Amino acid sequence: MKFRGLLVAVVVLAALGGVLWWSQHHQPKPAESTPALPAILKFDAKSVTGLTLHDKGAAPIVLTPGSGAAWQITAPSSFRADSEAVNQIVAGLANLVPQRVVVDSTANLASYGLGDPSISVDVTEKNNQSAHLFLGDKTPTGDGIYAMIPGNPHVYTVGAWLDNQLNKSVDDLRDKHLIPVHTPDVNKLEIQRKGQDIAIARVPGGWQIQKPGTYRTNNYEVDNLLEQIVSATWDTSTNAAQAATAFAHGSPVATASVTTGSGANTNADSLEIRKSKDDYYAKSSAIPGAWKIDAALATALDRNADAYRNKQLFDFGYTVPVSIEYHSGSTSLNLTYTAGAWYSDGKKMDPDSVNAFISALRSLAAAKFVDSGYSRPDIDLTVRAGGAHPPEAIHIQKTTDGAIAKRDDGQGLYFLDADTMNSFTKAVDGVKPAAPPAAPPKKK
Repeated sequence: MKFRGLLVAVVVLAALGGVLWWSQHHQPKPAESTPALPAILKFDAKSVTGLTLHDKGAAPIVLTPGSGAAWQITAPSSFRADSEAVNQIVAGLANLVPQRVVVDSTANLASYGLGDPSISVDVTEKNNQSAHLFLGDKTPTGDGIYAMIPGNPHVYTVGAWLDNQLNKSVDDLRDKHLIPVHTPDVNKLEIQRKGQDIAIARVPGGWQIQKPGTYRTNNYEVDNLLEQIVSATWDTSTNAAQAATAFAHGSPVATASVTTGSGANTNADSLEIRKSKDDYYAKSSAIPGAWKIDAALATALDRNADAYRNKQLFDFGYTVPVSIEYHSGSTSLNLTYTAGAWYSDGKKMDPDSVNAFISALRSLAAAKFVDSGYSRPDIDLTVRAGGAHPPEAIHIQKTTDGAIAKRDDGQGLYFLDADTMNSFTKAVDGVKPAAPPAAPPKKK
């Protein structure tokens, strides 16, 4: 019995081994993939000289490329176009590959909605080249749309995304930016607001406030404001007539003007903002009409010049100074940085105490700006950072509640609060000579 069971097991193992060998040497052939269909539209997007979109029941929209990457709507009315949206349309058409071929004959176009296309597209290129496309009904599954090329005896399906991309109105394709400029091109920004006019000009290394006075500027704050102005768009949900009425009866908030170019090519665009009840409306010199806008821009413009001033007393930042002079009464420090060490009048100084002093210099910042209260300094400071950094001279007069500081190279007085001055005084008092080197061990 045992021998018979063993024999059966051997036979079964042999059969399984044979099946395994056969399966490894007779793998099924992989299914042949369906070859991709050739593009039904193919052109160089950079060579396009015109684009016409004709939605059934509406006037054709004609778009023409302008300077740079800009597009212009030239019909049925003339507007700046949303260049990003138009470039997406051109990119989608430039190498349009269909999903499949439905029929090889255009004898019964009406059944596909192509007898009277829902959308027709005409693309003109350089050298009098052109391309054309008709779109009809959506497919029963909704993931495609029937399409054909005039003169081509085929009906195709293309992705439904193309219908979404092409089915646009003039308002959809208009550039909704109220100021049609790019941030790097702006060389001057002016704000007119109740109580104060502000002018800020681009200078090497950033910006400078020129009005109401000449002040050092917080470049980050100005860049942020300018970005808000040039990126401002109108609220498309508001009726144009209602917006015009609200603007006419609104109270003025501010007018922002940006200047680009120079000489004969100087161009200025302005944006006037008014408040009506709880909403804000604007009129731009670049486009007709009045428009509802986001309240954030109005809030940003309704600030005085101090909001854009640089509160830091020193500009050397994280550059290591090459020399620092401090004079206050009988206390003087003449620090120089040489060969990786700090010295004062030839005496090597403790590096940690000097670094704490430099950190305190970097931290000197105005709690607010003042117009008076300075007469004579109690502290004189000069920092030389070397390289392209000019020497920075600052004078500080102590007050009962802090101090008032001024720089040699500009207008404006900086009020330093008591906590700032206490930290600074502590850092000055902490500067000390380096510890003497340890004595060598005595020989036994």
